Amino acid sequence: MNKEIIRIGQVTIAFLLETADTNGSLAMFEFGVPVGAKVPLPHYHEHYDETIYGLEGVITFTVAGKPIDIAAGESYFIPRGVIHGFINHGTVDAKALAVVTPALLGPNFFKECAEIVNAGGPPDLEKLKKVMTTHGLVPVIPN
Repeated sequence: MNKEIIRIGQVTIAFLLETADTNGSLAMFEFGVPVGAKVPLPHYHEHYDETIYGLEGVITFTVAGKPIDIAAGESYFIPRGVIHGFINHGTVDAKALAVVTPALLGPNFFKECAEIVNAGGPPDLEKLKKVMTTHGLVPVIPN
């Protein structure tokens, strides 16, 4: 299977399972986070949970204000409604698998974000927030 790679800045996303593949039960995608990459705004999901499984390197998620390092072979469950974000503080590029249940998030969200982020110059945060809320993510701007 040839996976489409979606690039949002330096972060890459490749869907392995989408809504149509699982009758809406779950969506699954790989995401790569190079060292020092710009990452999404902290956010939470209103209607779905997310489970992260580390594949390479270490990605540090901040979940409800608490840092959680997810290395290869480790997993972490993020329930809906819990504020989270992530960054790669390591010295090597990182990759993880995300499983979204139910499958309320798909490639279109990431493609719409990519259009904004990859347009050149600083991304338009208001446009990004609108795309996020349209797809069930609630952005949380840090104080």
